[in-house]
Amino acid sequence: MTTPTPARTTTAASPTLRRRRRAATVAAAALAAVAALGLGTSGAAAGSGTDGGATLDGGRGGHGPRTVCADRSLLFCEDFEALPTGGAATMRWGVDTRNGTLTVERVRTDRRGPQAKALRVHTADNGRAFMVVPVDPPDNSFYGRIRVRVEEFPTAPDWAHYTLVEASGVGAGVVRPVGGQYAPTVPGVFWGVGSDGGPTGDWTSWQESSPSVADRWQCIEWQLDASDNRVQVWIDGDLQEELTVDTETAGGADVPFVFPDVTEVKVGWQLYQGGTTPAEFDLWLDDVAFGTEQIGCRA
Repeated sequence: MTTPTPARTTTAASPTLRRRRRAATVAAAALAAVAALGLGTSGAAAGSGTDGGATLDGGRGGHGPRTVCADRSLLFCEDFEALPTGGAATMRWGVDTRNGTLTVERVRTDRRGPQAKALRVHTADNGRAFMVVPVDPPDNSFYGRIRVRVEEFPTAPDWAHYTLVEASGVGAGVVRPVGGQYAPTVPGVFWGVGSDGGPTGDWTSWQESSPSVADRWQCIEWQLDASDNRVQVWIDGDLQEELTVDTETAGGADVPFVFPDVTEVKVGWQLYQGGTTPAEFDLWLDDVAFGTEQIGCRA
């Protein structure tokens, strides 16, 4: 799965300086991705730029007439409207793909018309495709929000594990506030907070109370609060209380759960086991936003 991020041995640089250095590295990678696209060699292969057939519903988790990116207080926001259709690339974020692609496509929406754009994430089998956002959250804490429609979740192999959002940086592995797992014992697919590479090891705390629903747009929010290493998740505005983890309640280990010094956030899709059903996965992302306060689903 995820390779642990080794802690740095030097004490000369402050956590803030380390975050800024890591953010600069990710930004440079994004510039390289843009240049590669110009030569037709990007890791995120260019798509057709045609309508992907996705429809954004106008329900509780749907799109409103005002884009969330109008809020200038946000730490980061991407609604994909300013990007050209085709292979995704921008100087604001990078890409990480293996057996997968990221493409900006037009989608249909009753509330914003037929010209809205979203990011299509496509992978084959146990591939991955992420947008990689450099971040420097104050006090190592932040809220996030995405709108997402997953065409189909895995039903094989048993215990197939998927990640949509992953925060990483210096030390303590990675935190996965938005992910899930196929549980053959239920059976079903369920959202679950997880981690890997840190003191508590590799785990996903999925809950039957939070089923992963396919083929429907949803607004998913999360909070990472470093004061007690708490992760909380909301789906369409409703707090999923059973998904909450913190220093003492995460992973079932006898050691405390701790965050890394977060410097980047990946948003997209990764499935870790091979031999999947279905053989390929598609999802659409829109209105990706990070902030110091809960963002909500209205905008």
